[in-house]
This record gives sequence, structure tokens and C-alpha cells, in this order.
Amino acid sequence: MHEKYTRKGGEGKSGTDVYRRKYFYVSWRRKRYVIKFISLSGQCSDIKASCLKVFVKAIKIIIKMALSPGDPSSFANPEFAIVTHTHLELNVDFDQKILQGKAILDIERTSSAATEVILDSRELVISSATSDGSSLEHHIGADVEFGSKLVIQLPSAAGNNNTKCKIEIEYKTSPNATALKWLTAEQTAGGVHPYLFSQCQAIHARSMFPCQDTPSVKSTYSAKISVPRELTVVMSALLDGVSDLGSDKKVYEFRQPVPIPSYLVAIAVGALVAKQIGPRSKVWAEKEFIDQSAYEFGETETMLQIAEQLCGPYVWGMYDILVLPPSFAFGGMENPCLTFVTPTILAGDRSLANVIAHEISHSWTGNLVTNANFEHFWLNEGFTMFVERKINSRMFGEKMRHFEALHGIGCLREGIQTLGETNQLTNLVPNLAGVDPDDAFSIVPYEKGHTFLFYLEQLLGGSEVFEPFLKSYLDTFKYRSIKTDTWKDYLYKYFSDKIKLLNSVDWDTWLYKPGMPPVIPNYDKSLTNVCTELAKRWIEWKEISTSTFMKSDIDSLSPAQKVAFLTELHKSSVNLSLDKMQVMADTYQLDSIKNSEIRFIWLRLCIKNRWESKVDDALAFATEQGRMKYVRPIFRDLYEWEAMRQRAIDIYLSKKNKMMYVTAHAVAKDLHLSD
Repeated sequence: MHEKYTRKGGEGKSGTDVYRRKYFYVSWRRKRYVIKFISLSGQCSDIKASCLKVFVKAIKIIIKMALSPGDPSSFANPEFAIVTHTHLELNVDFDQKILQGKAILDIERTSSAATEVILDSRELVISSATSDGSSLEHHIGADVEFGSKLVIQLPSAAGNNNTKCKIEIEYKTSPNATALKWLTAEQTAGGVHPYLFSQCQAIHARSMFPCQDTPSVKSTYSAKISVPRELTVVMSALLDGVSDLGSDKKVYEFRQPVPIPSYLVAIAVGALVAKQIGPRSKVWAEKEFIDQSAYEFGETETMLQIAEQLCGPYVWGMYDILVLPPSFAFGGMENPCLTFVTPTILAGDRSLANVIAHEISHSWTGNLVTNANFEHFWLNEGFTMFVERKINSRMFGEKMRHFEALHGIGCLREGIQTLGETNQLTNLVPNLAGVDPDDAFSIVPYEKGHTFLFYLEQLLGGSEVFEPFLKSYLDTFKYRSIKTDTWKDYLYKYFSDKIKLLNSVDWDTWLYKPGMPPVIPNYDKSLTNVCTELAKRWIEWKEISTSTFMKSDIDSLSPAQKVAFLTELHKSSVNLSLDKMQVMADTYQLDSIKNSEIRFIWLRLCIKNRWESKVDDALAFATEQGRMKYVRPIFRDLYEWEAMRQRAIDIYLSKKNKMMYVTAHAVAKDLHLSD
């Protein structure tokens, strides 16, 4: 975000004082924190003094934060004491909108000097911390942007001869817990029962339970969740059993035997039903969506089998899918055993099921081999895009993989232009010291990461040599969390006969420089050219001549190609007249298309060409569902349209309470409503 700080009137000589940002660097545990300090060009000593106080306060906050040396977004100290298992016993209270109960943590000292374990928390109300019935001294540190550190003294039993202990923490969440989205009955499809779902990535698990909220720490977990008996609980784990608790409640028991990072702990509670869609897969949804969902995801087992061919055995037991209410902020979330997906992918023709291919791929790239912190997020998402498109190439042909990659490059270019071509958040490996990972979330790790891997595949000899490397890499680092250098070292080790080729790679630019990739791979353009030519016809058509366009122009195109055609028009420097837009809408029946990807880019094209009567449709689309991929660009586009800016802001303010925290937080920044 580019910010201009101006204060008009009165105190400066010129009547306008411009706030100039200076940068101060504070080193803390080998991390460099950037503090923006504001100085003034005018003679405003009172404001200068105020700014100095802000600067001093910022330094104090950073010192208090004392973040982990291995993760700039966590307080955890796994180098001294690490959580190896978490057991949750929680009651879901829809009236108070809280989870309440206890977390029992298995702790192992990793250093003989350890006297305490440091956990992450965020607005948790801690009642007690005990071990074997004895109270443990504990305190919660200063509240900062990333939450608070919860420091618990280790029991004396965890001495030099006994490195393990259990700590039981009684607590409850805040009604405003950023990981949890509480829906009233009216906000669900059924309209009878309330609904709860979680989203812990990137650093929101700490608002749901005390944990070492860093992907560098992986642990198993188990849970006992009590809910009203008419509701069903699902989690990112295997269901062990269901029992009655009195006459009005049920208890669901789960276990996750594979170690996972905290951001993959997930829960959903609602009036859910399930339908089998494969030998190891069910789809879960409200009954109103179950049949449509079962059809939409009918190819799940095929995708799983292809992924196993590429990546190795599937270790998670089952692969279920939960179709969430529309407010879910993402296309999908790769929670192990239970992928969460948005209902916006229910197109009716399986044309958006690539989201499932993506989340299936995460079962290896992200869940099995995990980025050690979110500076290395591309190891999760770039690899996952790569495997997803490999799956699609096996199902729909290699040309489709190239087509999707080319479209991804276009999306990457737009994303980088939005962020700014010199913005360090466009680095493949950005410095996130002092940066909320949610604020760094973008298309960059997905598409720039994918482009890098595609480039390396072509450089090193093609799929025949790179796919075996992929499987070997995943097998070597399974159950571990790694950084980019570890992956790079293994790449050099595996391709030890191709050192000269590897040394020709501009590693520094690819990994640590902002902007577009230094090299774009050689992609097959045959599927893309059809879309480009159709867009060119529309741009060059003179309305004084009779339209030669017919619905058959797009009937032969795949849904993805229709998106690409509209994207070509959207990114063109030429604006289309409203008469031309009306002809297009009528000829291709674009206003009646249900595919959300097509509808999204069509509405953006309408905004670009200032079709005012479509603004209501665009705002409805952006608020009836909460997928950030759709919501943020539409609000950004309307903000840039000065005549519609206040309207967009007003609609956001009226709807933000229905959005997930991450969506509302991001859109507020897009609308310049927060610093």
C-alpha cells in the first residue's frame, strides 16, 4: 500500500506539512525490524515531539515482543522446550461465541537450560496452568499486533533426568477470536441452527488454543468437543467416536496421529450431513448443498491417485471435503483429513474442481513438508501450484498445464502491479520481520513460486527428471519443516551432475529481489491464442458495422478459456464502449452464467468500463460470498472509481461484520480505512 501523509493548514510555513517517512532498524535476535518514523518538513516541533514518543514506544514494543529467532511471527521457544502433542477438551458455546475448556500439552525440553515454555496466545482468558495437579507460575506478556506470549514455568519434575511433562491449561477464547467465525442460524442455508468454523492459517491458531504457533513446530493432537446434540462436529483429524453427554449434548472425539503445524488444526460445527464420494472420501455440507457437492467433487479419488503417483503414498488416511458457508475467505484450506472449500466452486459442471486438485496437493506440499515460517511460504504454495497443474495435465493434457501457467503469469503481473514492483513483499522469500503474514498474503508465492519450478524443470531436462526429484524431495523431508536454503541444498545434491546448469540460475534475483520473475518459461500458447484472438476481435470491432459475434464463439471454449478471454479484455489498455459491452452481454448471456470465476472477471470488466448499472451486481457478488480472491479486487476497483468510492466504503462498513476477520481486515486496508 502506498500511503501519503499530509496535514493541511495552519502550522507550517507553506500551510501544508508533508510527513516524510524515515526508517530506523532495530536488531533483535538476528532479525531486523523496520520502524517507520515520521519527520516533518515544516516547523512543527510539537508534532515532532509526538512522533519521537511514538518512535520510542515502538522500540519498547519490539523489545517486549522478543519474538522467536526462527520465526518473526511467533513468540515460541522450541529451541528450549517444544510441544509434542496437544489434547483439547472444549465446549462449544454458541450463546457466548466462545470455546471453553482445557488444553493439555505434552512438553519436551530441547535444552538443559530450559526453565519455561513460551506459547503464543491471542485474547485467550487463562484460568490456570497446572502439572499433575500442582499450579505452575505463568504470565501473559504485553499484547502486540501478533498477540501475546504466554510464559509457563516448567514443573520441577522436568529436570535433567526427566525432559518430558504435561501441562494443563484451563482457558476460554474471546468472542472476537480471529480464528473463529460464528454464524447465526439466519446466515446458514438451513436457517435453523448456528454454525462455527475456524481458519487458523497463518497465525490465528493462537486465538483458539495456547500453542507454539509457528509452522516450524509440528505435533500430533487429539480432541473431545461437546456440542448441542442436533449439531455435528468435524475436525482436521480422524473421528474416534461420538457419545451422549446428558440429554442435550454430544461429545465428539478426534485424533490426528500425523504431526502437523498449529495452523492446520481446524474445526467446524453445524447441521452437517455427509455423502460418500470415493473409497476414502466423503463430502460434508448442509443438506441443502449435499447432492450438488457430491456431484461436483466426484473426481476426487482420481486426483488422489494421480497425486500419489507424483508425490508418494497418502499418509492421512481419509480425504474428506467440507463445503462451508459463503463467508469463507479462501477457495480452499488444506486442513488434513478434511479440506475446507468455498461454495463458490459449486459450478454445476466440475469446472472449478481444480481447487480440490490444489488442496489434495497440499497433502504433501505444505502438510507433509512444511515451510518453517511464512517467509518461505512459497515452499508450500509454489510447490502446490506445481503439483496441482501436474494433476491437471494428467487429466486434461499437457497443453492445459501450459495454459493455466500462462494465465497465472498474467494474474501474477497484475498482483505485482497492485503491490508495487519494488515492494519487497513481491520477493519469493520476503522479510516478514514486523509484518503480519496476513498482510503479506498475495498471489506471489503461488505463481512466482510455480514459475520458478517450471523454469527449473525445463532447465534441468523436463518432467522425466524433475518428477522423480519432486518425489525424492518430499520423501526426504516428510514430517519436517524447512527453509528455502534446505530445499536448494537438496536440489544441488540430487542434480549433482548438473551443477553448471544450476549455477547458471540467478538465485538472488529469483528468491530475494522484488518484481516479476527474471525468466518466463517457454509455454505452449495454443489454448491461449484462441482467447487472445477473440478478445482482439471485440477490441477492433467498430460499432457502426453489424456485429458478427455469435454465442458459438464461446460455446467451444472451456470455462477456463472464457475466463482468459475476459481477462484479455480486462487487462487491455483499450476501454470498451457501453454499447459494445451490452452486445457482448446479450450475445454470450454473460449475466446468467453461474461459474463464479467467469462472473468475477465479467463484473471487473464492467467496472473497468464504468458500466454504472452493474455496480449493484458487483457489490452484491462481493458481499454475498467472502472469498478474498473475489472480494478484494472488486472493492479495490470500486475504490479507484472515484464516483463509486464512497458507495463501496459504505457497503463495506455495513457488511464487514458478516465477513471473516481476515477478509474484513484486508478489505479495510484496500479501502484505506486502516493504517
